[in-house]
Amino acid sequence: MYQPKKYKKDSTQFARKLIKDNPFAQFILQGSELLATHIPVMLEEQKESFRLVTHIANNNPQADFLQDDKEALLIFSGPDAYISSSWYEEKNISTWDYSAVHVNCKIKIQTREELIASLKDLVHFFEKEQANPLFYEDLPDNLIQDHLPGITGFYCYPQSVKGIGKWHQTFAKKDIKNILNKLKQTCPHNSIIKDLKNEHDL
Repeated sequence: MYQPKKYKKDSTQFARKLIKDNPFAQFILQGSELLATHIPVMLEEQKESFRLVTHIANNNPQADFLQDDKEALLIFSGPDAYISSSWYEEKNISTWDYSAVHVNCKIKIQTREELIASLKDLVHFFEKEQANPLFYEDLPDNLIQDHLPGITGFYCYPQSVKGIGKWHQTFAKKDIKNILNKLKQTCPHNSIIKDLKNEHDL
């Protein structure tokens, strides 16, 4: 990850929050070529750190290269937005504001029991806010038994965690306020508005 000093966000608190808020990640590893898959990833707190939990389909080409201690990269993307040069008080270069976390990790394949437990946690996390939630353990047993042989679950143990939050850190308050006003007009539901406000105490 390219991390200009003014945008660097390497605290574990920043990483944990971004991952929990944006759990759909890019999972990248070296196979016969570089391979990538977009998958949901859950963060599990541990005594002194955290681990990440996910799974992929066995028909996925990446599955042939999954093995214990294999190195992989997980990329989590936060909110982003184009910032027009016309939004500044004085002429300047247009750019893109965004946040992201990269986790270089080592893989550990799950047992069947661990996979079942992590699937229950995954489904519960996303179903709990539904009006009529349907949890993993509520599914018909034959459906679960047919589903499990088709996937491989695994843990990702972080080796390095790098974060970035690019939110116009060196710009004047007038420019930030102009940017916020324009974002509220063009993409009012984009949560990068909240990130910008928090960064600049507005």
